[in-house]
Amino acid sequence: MAKMKIKKGDNVIVLTGRDKGKTGTVIKALPTESRVIVQGVNLAKRHTRQTAQERGGIIEKEASIHVSNVAHVDPKESKSTRVGYKTLDDKSKVRIARRSGEVID
Repeated sequence: MAKMKIKKGDNVIVLTGRDKGKTGTVIKALPTESRVIVQGVNLAKRHTRQTAQERGGIIEKEASIHVSNVAHVDPKESKSTRVGYKTLDDKSKVRIARRSGEVID
């Protein structure tokens, strides 16, 4: 299994599908399934029964999207970019945006 370069809290853009071009923040990363849940993207309607904690009815909820269909948003240019790794002088490994060279985390 390949390592996922997208983590929770990352700002991503959708590359394909009905939500192409939308941007959002990763709410949850599912590395075993190679999927992510992005805020406001791939909304699905769920018919839920009323419980003691929640009201019933039709609820819109984010569904997961495959990690190959999203890309990081470059912090400098606000366009999609690939992710690379770089070792800093203090021997710490950080993720960088390939487009601009900016540090992501």
